Amino acid sequence: MRRRVAVVFGGRSAEHEISLLSARSVIDALDADRYEVLAIGVTKDGRWELLPSGPPALPADAPPDALAGVSPGSGTEIALDQEPGSQALVAADGSRTRIDVVFPVLHGPYGEDGSIQGFLEMARVPYVGAGVLASAVGMDKAVQKVLFAAAGIPGVPYEVVHERDWAEDPEAVEARASHLGYPLFAKPAGLGSSIGIERVDDPSRLRGALETTFRFGRKAVLERAATGARELEVSVLGNDDPVASVAGEIVPRGHAFYDFEAKYLDEQGAELVIPADIAPGTLEELQRLAVAAFRAIDGAGMARVDFFLMQDGRVFLNEVNTIPGFTGISMYPRLWEASGLPYPELVDRLIELAIERHESERKRGTGV
Repeated sequence: MRRRVAVVFGGRSAEHEISLLSARSVIDALDADRYEVLAIGVTKDGRWELLPSGPPALPADAPPDALAGVSPGSGTEIALDQEPGSQALVAADGSRTRIDVVFPVLHGPYGEDGSIQGFLEMARVPYVGAGVLASAVGMDKAVQKVLFAAAGIPGVPYEVVHERDWAEDPEAVEARASHLGYPLFAKPAGLGSSIGIERVDDPSRLRGALETTFRFGRKAVLERAATGARELEVSVLGNDDPVASVAGEIVPRGHAFYDFEAKYLDEQGAELVIPADIAPGTLEELQRLAVAAFRAIDGAGMARVDFFLMQDGRVFLNEVNTIPGFTGISMYPRLWEASGLPYPELVDRLIELAIERHESERKRGTGV
């Protein structure tokens, strides 16, 4: 019997459109002989729509920002049955469709941050990826840095700035930032896809940068720029015994850093070198730290772990992403492909890990 997989995408965050590209790739990779796929688009106001045709398609040769989002009425509005253990979707007419597992492909707040994970935990539905705690920590760049430091994982110097502190005493914040030196980066603490990130080359630009980051949340992170560093990424897969992939390198082209435009809008914005040309010892250290970071946040299923490799050989952890980009050209699946695990088999493995984790919790009496 085929497993029924509900792929959930879209959502309320600024990463709505990027989520649709990832979801299309996941759906295309699911073997129709083994899985029955239900495509569930979440509108920007939070409505769940069952879409018979899947995510909206991107017009040929168009950039991702030209992609139409999930609009109300584009499918059949449905809800997840909140009767624990029922594992069913319910339509307005009362009809029910049982599901076996949810594959969330929701980037950013209200999806990657523990929100939908908690929702699915309450309904006792198996789902792919990290649990509530790891998802929340993985989305919060400030909190994860504290955990990584406690685990002995090196990172670049940083400061956390709350919007209220900035509003009440910007001069004090500027003074706190001075020890980081310039250039530095200002980032929203709870957003991905490089949205809202500003490179600050001198103190006169700090105010404008923080005003940009606070458009996306009440907390910002200021980080010393890892000048001259190589940007490397490693994919992690597993539950209790996670394993790390080969490393890949991001080489920005024509951009000051790997920003949103370089990632999604400029086809020539970056070169992805897979596998990265690094010494075997460096690869081993990156893989060790990637697994350590995964465990530090209590990860499950998958994560992409980003690093800086300094010119003197030191390695600094940048951040962990618990629902990384999942398009066919995204780093997470490409790293596993280079490690000998093709995209369709990767998706299969993630579903197996989701059910394995759910069954483990059920046997402990914490799930159904």
